[in-house]
Amino acid sequence: METQNKIALVTGGSRGLGKNAALKIAAKGIGVIVTYQSKKEEAEDTVNEIKQFGVQAAALQLNVADTKTFDAFFVEVKTILKSVFDAEKFDFLINNAGIGIHASFAETTEEQFDTLVNIQFKGAFFLTQKALSLLNDGGGIINISTGLARFALPGYAAYASMKGAMETLTRYQAKELGSRGIKANIVAPGAIETDFGGGVVRDNEQVNAGIASNTALGRVGLPDDIGGVVAFLCTEDARWINAQRIEASGGMFL
Repeated sequence: METQNKIALVTGGSRGLGKNAALKIAAKGIGVIVTYQSKKEEAEDTVNEIKQFGVQAAALQLNVADTKTFDAFFVEVKTILKSVFDAEKFDFLINNAGIGIHASFAETTEEQFDTLVNIQFKGAFFLTQKALSLLNDGGGIINISTGLARFALPGYAAYASMKGAMETLTRYQAKELGSRGIKANIVAPGAIETDFGGGVVRDNEQVNAGIASNTALGRVGLPDDIGGVVAFLCTEDARWINAQRIEASGGMFL
């Protein structure tokens, strides 16, 4: 199959890291479906930017926290695949959608914990399960973790725990889906300047300087530092990379 016939589905692809990944994937000649939760206009702008790379693109609404909507979502995916891409299936699933909740271990509420489980772990677990029938053999799953699963910064106990669960899940996905030629890898960004977590890394000068001083390359990460790594995993050059945690943090806390 030619690269231009390949298609990636990127959750949370309307802004930030997900948008950057979607654009870098498109630049490799791969069609893209992005999902958004509420910002439809941003998603449509992203679709228009993706199309400038000469590939097809579409946006679909999805709340990854609500597993009950997944069956209906994949009915829509099937329709879009046919109408926009003239395809039956897609090739790469990028589980990017997520939120950050900053709370100390001692003060994390059950509600905060459940919110994070539903979005970061349960949602990605069952969305990927439901996607299996539409995922081409030889395709790939790319999950997103965080440097916080390797090093501990106070305030992220629940969030980082979910990402640790995703790292373990990735290895199981690789093992169990390998017979179909489906690869599963997880990319772990360090601290990135986006609006994630209220934009604290981007907008708080002290936080930004503190992270830069603890990073071997001497600065905070940008979405542009991560999107290309995700896109690379969607290429033939990455065909033998499987079950790996790839940290893209510029060398944080070495």
